[in-house]
Amino acid sequence: MSDYYSPLTYTVPEQEDGWLLKTVLQRRLQVSRKLLSRLKLTEQGIMLNGERVYISVKVSAGDVLEVRMEQEESDDILPEPIPFTTLYEDEHLLIVNKDSGVIVHPTHGHYTGTLANGVVHYWKSKGERFRFRPIHRLDQETSGVLAIAKNPYVHQHVSEQMIAGTVDKKYIAFVHGSPAQEEGAIDGPIDRDPEEPHRRIVTPDGYAARTLYTTVARWAGGSASAVNLKLESGRTHQIRVHMTSIGCPLIGDGMYKTLPVHEIDEQTMAVREERDTWIARQALHACELAFDHPILHNRMTFHAPLPADMAVLEARLDAEASPRETL
Repeated sequence: MSDYYSPLTYTVPEQEDGWLLKTVLQRRLQVSRKLLSRLKLTEQGIMLNGERVYISVKVSAGDVLEVRMEQEESDDILPEPIPFTTLYEDEHLLIVNKDSGVIVHPTHGHYTGTLANGVVHYWKSKGERFRFRPIHRLDQETSGVLAIAKNPYVHQHVSEQMIAGTVDKKYIAFVHGSPAQEEGAIDGPIDRDPEEPHRRIVTPDGYAARTLYTTVARWAGGSASAVNLKLESGRTHQIRVHMTSIGCPLIGDGMYKTLPVHEIDEQTMAVREERDTWIARQALHACELAFDHPILHNRMTFHAPLPADMAVLEARLDAEASPRETL
């Protein structure tokens, strides 16, 4: 078995004749400083025309540059046969549809039963060696599209797209009530609740956070709604906190169902509490993820269908909270 993943190959064009190899690596392949440091110490990390070279050499038009990364494994993650749904896979990326209730990565107190355990088992069963590198996270109870990089180069490039705001992350949620405007943006800085540190709140001293929303359906005159959401930042619990802040907490969300700044009459609260029992988690699903593939250089969009429990919730709203108004 090879000790390296398939190389990234680049042929030097005429206009780059005489450039320093370091410049080509950083400007054209956009190799980060951290990865470049690793590649310099790797025996076949940086090869020019089949030979190992220093990055201080000058290149000539027609030279073939190969960048190789050593194969890695997540030795600290126990392989377990945990099922998951693959939406897309190639030698660089694995895109999965995460089930609700599944933690993405082992944490204190949750060393097994995570998506990472299942993915590592899946790769080992195929005789493949990759380190588990999720590019982003989803809350334990949030289902939907999740991207996993198979090498540090791909992880770096998609992560940079996320920082630059060019990754599109779209969600669908079923919420109590209905936003005052059918669509809009929620700009609300988010930070930990000083009284309950595991919770987040909107606070002037928090970290900047912005969520775009579009209401796509309403039931019973606005007692419940389906909302499409797009994140322009990635704060912990952002959608749950932002929707609660405008008086529309997610159905089934036990942590953020309280509305300290919104007056709710007893009858409305009773209806909401009943509907919270219709689903065993917050009704939030990451339905779409789009970014530029770092190797293939084309825009790729991945979709995850509405999960069964949210489909049941939608059907109950149609049956028991009609009429439905589609917007």
